[in-house]
Amino acid sequence: MNAEQPHNETKNSGAVRPSLRRRLATSQGSLARLLRWAYRAINNFTVPAPRIVVKPLLEVFLLARNFYYFAVRVFICEPLFKAYCTKYGRNLHTGTYLHWITGKGDIVLGDNVTLDGKSNISFAARFSDHPTLQIGDNSGIGHNCFFTIGKLISIGRNCILSGDISIMDSNGHDADPVTRWASKPPGAEDVRPVVIRDGVWIGKHCILFPGVKIGEGSVISAGSIVRTHVPPYSVVAGNPARVMFRLKKPDQSSQTV
Repeated sequence: MNAEQPHNETKNSGAVRPSLRRRLATSQGSLARLLRWAYRAINNFTVPAPRIVVKPLLEVFLLARNFYYFAVRVFICEPLFKAYCTKYGRNLHTGTYLHWITGKGDIVLGDNVTLDGKSNISFAARFSDHPTLQIGDNSGIGHNCFFTIGKLISIGRNCILSGDISIMDSNGHDADPVTRWASKPPGAEDVRPVVIRDGVWIGKHCILFPGVKIGEGSVISAGSIVRTHVPPYSVVAGNPARVMFRLKKPDQSSQTV
């Protein structure tokens, strides 16, 4: 017997047969061609949409959708969020999601505050009896913002926070490797409040680290990583964020109250 024969038999017996899907895709048999034609016909199927018929259907759909989201916001999302708050002012609005809040802390909101979409608010009771999130009058928070609060995160009046922003007053773990490997929390000195003054605009995908203070009227460009204080009326960008240029301070005498 040829010495190579067993090897060839083993090799042939281990050959993988094409899958049914592949055989249908490549076969030239009548059934396979018919199935491929039916598949393409189904994928390309469409129906006419005469405007006189479809336009009223669209209006009915939009009306029903708006009513549904209005009811969810007014009768479910806003009341439940207000129940979390220690104090809130007039015209508090949320989106149509329930904000994800963990731990025990104080949420203190001014007038005309909007928390749109869904935010994540995490309180840590280890460092303070009352870890607090403060948001001033006429400020708005966009979708998918994360707040990690051991002591205080304070947001001033007339601020705009776009979506996907992370703000933390604690890193959550100690910088020392041994302490971190032991899963011990950071020291109290490593938990430093974050303060955002009035009139600040923070773009999407920004991260603010513990102890940062953002000066009044400043702009944090999208994607910035802020590790140090930002002077008032500055535009910062980058990782780490740096001052790009300064903004003109408004003339207080020309502003109406």
